[in-house]
Amino acid sequence: MGKSTEQLVTELADRDAIRELPQRYCDCVWRDDVEGIVNLFVDDGVFTVLGSNREITNRGRTELLKTYKAGVDLSPRPYIHNHVIELAGPSRATGRCYVELRDASDNLNWMGTGYYEDEYVKVGDTWKFQSRRAQMVHLEPKMKAGISRLQEK
Repeated sequence: MGKSTEQLVTELADRDAIRELPQRYCDCVWRDDVEGIVNLFVDDGVFTVLGSNREITNRGRTELLKTYKAGVDLSPRPYIHNHVIELAGPSRATGRCYVELRDASDNLNWMGTGYYEDEYVKVGDTWKFQSRRAQMVHLEPKMKAGISRLQEK
């Protein structure tokens, strides 16, 4: 039996709210709004960066604030593309979106490219990141050095 109109509308609203998360994330990065970025995560949220044979995982609000503060100092300007969302029930979903990174301190020259693999959870009426895993496919030297510095902290 097919879904009811109410179920379809709820799914569409959920997809739209989830699609806004990476958009808001990029907007916060562009504005160096570290608090805004971290508020997109649940309190025990996880952010992992994979690239250049390194993996850096940050868990919880304190670690996320520290990491994103150091990250925005690298002056990245992300562009998100091709967001794919899989609903896994009324309060869980997964997704993937692709990212291009440009350098605001260097005439928006290329910094890298990759994709995010996300887990989303609905908290009350709001969708948030449970986890965000950045898989970097290509990084320019400045970004590689920045990731190395993040790993040392």
